[in-house]
Amino acid sequence: MLLCLVASTAQAETAIRKIDVYPSSIELLTKRDSQHYVVVATRDDDVTLDVTAQATVALAEEGKVKREGNLLLPVADGETMLKVEYAGHKVEVPVKVEKATEERPVSFHLDVMSVFMRAGCNTGSCHGAARGKDGFRLSLFGFDPAGDYFRVTREQATRRVNLADPESSLLIEKAIGSVPHTGGKLFEKDSDYYATLLRWLETGAQPDQGEVPRCNKIEIYPPKAVLEGEGAQQAFIVKAFYADGTTRDVTDLTVFQSNNDNSAPIDQNGLCTASKRGEAFVMARFDTHTVGSQVIVLPKDLQYEKPQVAGNYIDELVGAKLHKLRIVPSEMCTDEEFLRRATVDITGLLPTEEEYTTFMADTSGDKRAKLVDRLLERKEFSEIWAMRWAELLMIKSTNNVSEKSAFLYNSWLTDQISNDVPLDQMVRELLSASGGTFSNPATNYYEIERDTLKTAENVAQVFMGLRTQCAQCHNHPFDRWTMDDYYGFAAFFAQIGRKNTEDYRERIVYDRRGGDVRHLVDNRVMPPKFLGGVEPNLENRDRREVLAEWLTAPENPYFATSVANRVWASFFGVGIVDPVDDVRVSNPASNPELYQKLGDKLIEYNYDFKKLVRDICASQAYQRTTVPNDSNKTDTKNFAYAQVRRIPAEQLLDCISLATNHDEKFGGLPLGSRAVQIADGKTSSYFLTTFGRSQRETVCSCEASTSPTLSQALHMLNGSATQDKIARGKLVEGWVKEGLTEDQIIDKIFVRCLSRKPTSEEKEKLVAVMKEEENKQRGFEDVFWAVLNSREFMFNH
Repeated sequence: MLLCLVASTAQAETAIRKIDVYPSSIELLTKRDSQHYVVVATRDDDVTLDVTAQATVALAEEGKVKREGNLLLPVADGETMLKVEYAGHKVEVPVKVEKATEERPVSFHLDVMSVFMRAGCNTGSCHGAARGKDGFRLSLFGFDPAGDYFRVTREQATRRVNLADPESSLLIEKAIGSVPHTGGKLFEKDSDYYATLLRWLETGAQPDQGEVPRCNKIEIYPPKAVLEGEGAQQAFIVKAFYADGTTRDVTDLTVFQSNNDNSAPIDQNGLCTASKRGEAFVMARFDTHTVGSQVIVLPKDLQYEKPQVAGNYIDELVGAKLHKLRIVPSEMCTDEEFLRRATVDITGLLPTEEEYTTFMADTSGDKRAKLVDRLLERKEFSEIWAMRWAELLMIKSTNNVSEKSAFLYNSWLTDQISNDVPLDQMVRELLSASGGTFSNPATNYYEIERDTLKTAENVAQVFMGLRTQCAQCHNHPFDRWTMDDYYGFAAFFAQIGRKNTEDYRERIVYDRRGGDVRHLVDNRVMPPKFLGGVEPNLENRDRREVLAEWLTAPENPYFATSVANRVWASFFGVGIVDPVDDVRVSNPASNPELYQKLGDKLIEYNYDFKKLVRDICASQAYQRTTVPNDSNKTDTKNFAYAQVRRIPAEQLLDCISLATNHDEKFGGLPLGSRAVQIADGKTSSYFLTTFGRSQRETVCSCEASTSPTLSQALHMLNGSATQDKIARGKLVEGWVKEGLTEDQIIDKIFVRCLSRKPTSEEKEKLVAVMKEEENKQRGFEDVFWAVLNSREFMFNH
């Protein structure tokens, strides 16, 4: 294990606030056990230092363990304390030694396969590929230990494994490069990896006897680091926790990776070296588990003054992260900007002229809070969130779902949200729904998708933000989910029954109390098992009811945080975990504390997400300007300034209709209906399709797109979306007839479209153009058209 050897003089000038020693307790349970430790000092400015080599370390009682650098090895049974001191701070770590003279048999699953993982043998680019490599195949990331054992010991007997002369086994000859190997030399002959494989071969290459203790979790230490100056280093170690209560240092068997090598590359031994300014997430993978640690890299001697944190809990947590990054947030937005931003975000509409005048005339200090309260009580808030959930639930008419069923399903969803039904209650009703698709519209959830495995995948992705699809064929390469997890979770939906009714358009969904899911590899019948949880008691109960109760329980670590993150993303344009439906260890939250706090608040509010929206809109993080400063201009995910966001398709069309006073007509809906009210996802228009409306074919949040295209620009410039609506809305014609001046009409156009008055420079240019136009009405319509086609109109900012 490499150590970080030097703490610079400049770093030492700032006072040390505390030191931490990892792990906080040490257990050495057999002769071959060992444990690395790291000592981390935290300065008053939150910069962390790896001072393992500089700290004074002693044992309370000698003779129990011996130290080799930062590695502890067992000597005799008993207990002692590891005493660590640095910069006047002291920490004691308990050390326990048991069976110091006993050998632990080499386990194929725990030891041999761990060497395969560390050496990269079972990755997709090597023997873990679907067809293997050079005639030898291993299961990808070790999802099939029994199959791997067979292929290693039985496929080519006396070649891969030579029990008569273990050192001549191809298994280790290729690994050390003594014979040609496509993958090259993997480790040295004097390494622990070689010794492990050789011991296993020398003892007969036996399979594991009985059930092997399962690795329940791993932890990486330190859990976070703030490094200052290029070249600063931090060593990471990993500890595994097993089902039998034992622990093990698996640092040397762990695969380390960084998601940002430009800032914090990490080597195969867990040594992270600071490079360019930024943040990274260093990951450790062992067995089926992947964990990570956040690393922030700061330039040396950065001039920075910590700003005062004001606002609510959101601002405290956002401010804390910005402080770690030494980023100064932007200023607050203007009242005009806030009025438009909040109105579009909460209702999907633009503020009216009357709303603009009333808000700008209000001189009270809480005018923004009062605006948010008014907007949250409008029916448009419920309609816009009903549309967002309808996208995730894929509500549309299909061969299995009639138009009437789709309409009733959407109406049920809208009623749930407009009546402030708590989200956890709504989800329980949805997932456990039984009955006719007319009489109980929530049952259409199981008609839109009938495939058992796909249904399970959708539930995990929509309600927990987890993409489990990879685990259908092999253990997830970037997360903790195994094939057992995948099929155990799918078993909750294996007993859904469906039958016809007298009306051919309606179906009945029910619990048929029969049906199972089988494992893809060995055809085992899989008992229902919660993701990351236990096998529940299902006696005389609908499996879906049990699942729904677990999923929405406050103890579930995924539901509340996932929903809160979706709400957050709708107001900031980017999730704390982004994409919002791809929660995994290798895609960490940009602000883990804020991510968890929002989930906790949603639970505290009894899943009334209106209250969460109120908190978000009240925060300074939401109310900042979109103009970055020199400190934060390269940051895009820590909310130092507001992101400019293209208004989604349905809301953009509704905004154009409102601004021009001309309603759009949608099939099956009366004139005057808004695009967000469309119940059937199959109903669309050229505008909505062009501007990226969700097709509702998958549950992925990416289906609704706001990416710009040439077709969008052409449609706005030449299509019916602007010029026709301006002419048919007859607003300009009415203003001219009223005798309004040029200044007044231009003001009205800007207020209706942009929620602000034009600047003197803008007005001067427009008036000059108007004077050259003989037909005043046409001239004003051209101004109207130009404003509607501006980036400022199409974006929320």
